[in-house]
Amino acid sequence: MFYDCSKPEERERGIAAAIEAVQRGDLVVMPTDTVYGIGADAFKTWAVRSLLDAKGRDNASPVLVGSKHTLDGLVYTLPSAARDLVEAFWPGALTIVVEHAPSLQWDLGAAGTGTVAVRMPLHPVALEVLRQTGPMAVSSANKTGQPPAITAEEAREQLGYAVSVYLEAGECPDRVPSTIVDLTSDRPRVLRAGAIPIEKLREVVPDIEDIQR
Repeated sequence: MFYDCSKPEERERGIAAAIEAVQRGDLVVMPTDTVYGIGADAFKTWAVRSLLDAKGRDNASPVLVGSKHTLDGLVYTLPSAARDLVEAFWPGALTIVVEHAPSLQWDLGAAGTGTVAVRMPLHPVALEVLRQTGPMAVSSANKTGQPPAITAEEAREQLGYAVSVYLEAGECPDRVPSTIVDLTSDRPRVLRAGAIPIEKLREVVPDIEDIQR
């Protein structure tokens, strides 16, 4: 099903349909503040497997959350630098890599790493879905090797019937990927440069390392 979220009545139906789809283990495509994402319930192993198969990849999927508070339920301990960065840049284009709680029963595509990449996106449609579904495994809505989709229609052209619900909200306003910061060692490290420049990150965490250089 394809829903145009620029129309209020269709947006409401579309978000409800997406929530139901995720809850039963289906895949959905939704807008974020970077590019469109293909998502599934992070705690349904078969759903995450379907997501990775649809993309044609086997790398671990990042996780999107609808609230800062959700993070506390996912991690074993949250370093102070991580908490400071989250307070400064969430919701937004910052992905943090942290050690997840050992008790979590999930498989995001790379079992045994003990870490997870988490982000809270700054997009009202995504947040409405995430606040009802809980954490979702979400990756860019495209086949591996193809350009990331900047509309739901572009995503549908690549992913077709593998996805149950498409939420269209127009072209993504900012196509720059999120900045990824690894917080699993003593010193925070920028793993991928993105929408948030390292100068802004250093205003919050002065000793952050840029391994891109």
